[in-house]
Amino acid sequence: MRTFLLCLITLVTTVKVAYAQKQNVDVLIKSGNLIDVRTGKILTKKLIATRGKTIVGVFNEAKLKNFQAKKTIDATGKYIIPGLWDMHVHFGGGDTLIEENKNLFPLYIAHGITGIRDAAADLSSSVLKWRDQIANGTLAGPTLFTSGPKLEGYKSSWVGDIEVSTPAEVDKMLDSLQGLKVDFVKITDNTIKPNIYLYILKEAKKRGMKTSGHVPFALTMDEVSSAGLGSVEHMSYVLKAGSTRDKEVANKVRTGTLTARVASPMIMQSFDEATALAVYQRMAKNGTFVVPTLTISRTVAFLDQDNHQNDTYLQYIGQGLKNTYAWRVNRVAKDSPDAIAERHAVYDKSSALLPLLHKAGVTIMAGTDAGFLNSYVYPGLGLHHELQLFVKAGLTPLQALQSAIIPGPKFLRKTELYGDIAAGKSADIVLLDKNPLEAIEATQTINTVVLKGTVYDRKALDDLLIEAKKKASN
Repeated sequence: MRTFLLCLITLVTTVKVAYAQKQNVDVLIKSGNLIDVRTGKILTKKLIATRGKTIVGVFNEAKLKNFQAKKTIDATGKYIIPGLWDMHVHFGGGDTLIEENKNLFPLYIAHGITGIRDAAADLSSSVLKWRDQIANGTLAGPTLFTSGPKLEGYKSSWVGDIEVSTPAEVDKMLDSLQGLKVDFVKITDNTIKPNIYLYILKEAKKRGMKTSGHVPFALTMDEVSSAGLGSVEHMSYVLKAGSTRDKEVANKVRTGTLTARVASPMIMQSFDEATALAVYQRMAKNGTFVVPTLTISRTVAFLDQDNHQNDTYLQYIGQGLKNTYAWRVNRVAKDSPDAIAERHAVYDKSSALLPLLHKAGVTIMAGTDAGFLNSYVYPGLGLHHELQLFVKAGLTPLQALQSAIIPGPKFLRKTELYGDIAAGKSADIVLLDKNPLEAIEATQTINTVVLKGTVYDRKALDDLLIEAKKKASN
């Protein structure tokens, strides 16, 4: 009897020790195909463990017995990637549309987008508040980064800008933006003076602030890139940079003898691949990223062929935001047949430059321009369209996928937390039903999204869309 009791005690102790040695985690993802987005390799028989908002590590599946999980996801047949990032979105339209803008966050989650960069509009105070609420977990949404209000010249046509025209005003406004703890500085080219634009770049660089912007036609790409512009938004400026007449155009626009609109045909006719490659290589050396935003460019360029009135995604967009689309639609509706043909040609030419940018070593960063004003470019879905356009333009599916995962964290200096599925990184993970390396359209076959450790299975993602539709209709 005594021997039996001793054996029983030993057995119970062994079980307790074995159980105690198990690592407690919140989520285990097993048996999936983990895509290393940096190399394109597919890793099998891996185990991903998360605790709280953080990835504990990636292990061989044989170590499954070493973990005790609250939730285990069987990812057999699925393809696993880090969360996607849209690095050019907008929230705006005035105070009456604050709630409609706020209701867009679930659309990003439902489409596997776990990080977004707000590129400024007229709701900066709300966006800054949302950024902090998302960070502290009181608002569900992708990790949000923002420039706050953007910098422009006097009498800008955009609402919500900070207008500056002297170095002293720039210094004051940069102080203000630093006080708001913005994630980068956004500059556009509506009325800003070329010398002030360059001064902003110089001063922001001295302060360690990242910059993003449109490029004034009165400046060359070499001037803004060497001055420290962090990211160029939109391909029209990249197209101009490849013109043999770029300097001439800049000088004439600066002196008022030429307008950007009139310069467009000159740029198209004088584009030279060798010239472009040399400029793009200098951009790469300077660390200047490019955000192509092909979706908005193509949508507007080809509105004569598709007016998007039958897009099913409109059901998720509030009426107030849809009303803001009219500005662009009405503007292009006045174009002559020649102007329409020019729109098509400019899009075709500029989008075809993506492989040349890649060849030159320029970092291509995916962003959509989704949000108010930007007609039929949809929050969430738009990023998947953008990646498809990248592949159509000549990038490989891997290169397109990389553009939506790796450069965003690098631009924002957040690589310690984002951009990989690895120990210590944010638990932002997407499970796909199909392999995006074979066809980029597979990024839309979303099975599960893990956002900062919170698991959204397919039903939960569908519920987000149902709720978004309900709110939009109200």
